[in-house]
Amino acid sequence: MKVTLVGTGCGDPGTMTEEVRKAIAGTDVLIGAPRLLEAVETLADPGITKVAEIKPAEILDAIQRTAAAEEAVAAIKGTRDEKIEINVCVAYSGDSGFYSGTRSLLPLLHEAGIKADVLPGISSIQVLSSRLQVPWQDWKLVSAHGTECDPVHEVMEGREVFFLTGGTLGPAELCARLADAGLGELRVIVGERLSYPDEKITAGTAAEFANRDFASLSVMLAEPAVFADRTPGIEDSAFIRGDIPMTKQTVRAAILSKMAVRKTDTVWDIGAGTGSVSVELAMRANRGSVWAVEREPEGCELIEANKRKFGVWNLHVVSGNAPEALENLPAPDRVFIGGSDGTLEEIVDAALAKNADALICVSAIVLETMADTVRIMAERGMDTDIIQVCVNTSKQIRDRHMMMAGNPIYIMTGRKKEAADTGEGAADA
Repeated sequence: MKVTLVGTGCGDPGTMTEEVRKAIAGTDVLIGAPRLLEAVETLADPGITKVAEIKPAEILDAIQRTAAAEEAVAAIKGTRDEKIEINVCVAYSGDSGFYSGTRSLLPLLHEAGIKADVLPGISSIQVLSSRLQVPWQDWKLVSAHGTECDPVHEVMEGREVFFLTGGTLGPAELCARLADAGLGELRVIVGERLSYPDEKITAGTAAEFANRDFASLSVMLAEPAVFADRTPGIEDSAFIRGDIPMTKQTVRAAILSKMAVRKTDTVWDIGAGTGSVSVELAMRANRGSVWAVEREPEGCELIEANKRKFGVWNLHVVSGNAPEALENLPAPDRVFIGGSDGTLEEIVDAALAKNADALICVSAIVLETMADTVRIMAERGMDTDIIQVCVNTSKQIRDRHMMMAGNPIYIMTGRKKEAADTGEGAADA
């Protein structure tokens, strides 16, 4: 028995390779979804056996039944020593290597001792790329076809995102989620029934497409969210400012370095001020979430404004005083405390109660806060690292430059010894 798994392209026979056509034309048993069997039936011999199955276990069962039948025929004819081979072809839509069912079937075949060949097809991503006349090698490829998908996190990585849609998550549903997160102006392109005579490609915004009907056979390309990918230490002038204090660029970069935030982390920023640290934390944890806690109404407004400006839609603003405002927040992986108003010990305890292995970073200007932080961390069995950042900046006076001294900032980072010993603080590559 010879088993071949084939990618049949986008649907129109014109997107099928000649190699796949020959495999289907020479098969004795054709297995696949009903839609695919109907699409390729003109290529196969009318007398072949067709099996409509989509689940890997059922496909394996059909192949094994075919193998048993092959053995039975050989026994009846008394030709067991002769080569009697039945060709089995399993058809998949698109390309056999792009979010294809071959990924689930191949391990089952290998476990059953059944060898299989795999032939590629032309995928919807290739067709859309050719229609738009732009290369696709830098696109981020995501499947929302029959699986849960968070489009907001996906567009936060600074790359165009190609969504293979289907099931409950079509283009409209994906766009609705983007619009609900504040990304209504994000540009998207939807390709419907690619390669078919009624193919349609439409460009617009997430807000425009959130309530539109699209064909079930659709794909979507979304541009990256604004400022989704920036190096640490954004210039101070880029932030919307008010009368609330803001952590300056160089100190902010040092804090980000010590916190070593990973893409999927949940992060608390306590005493978030204008949100400059929150924004950069959200850029690092672009598949996680950042919770900015601020008690001043003006500060909360500034954080919201900077959230919108930088497109960090995984940043959540929490108005209130810590530690009370922390009660309903998700367990943190990282915590930054830029202001505690005398409740530093309670804030640390609230964070450790949620996650005993959380990394906690505290910034301070006065020596008393530094001393309190070291004591609190030591009493809780945390390894503590202390650095002092003192930044002098130049000021031009006529045709000369004078260095202006800044206040020294103390940055204390700590976590439980057991967690620190595992090296879990390293950021993702």
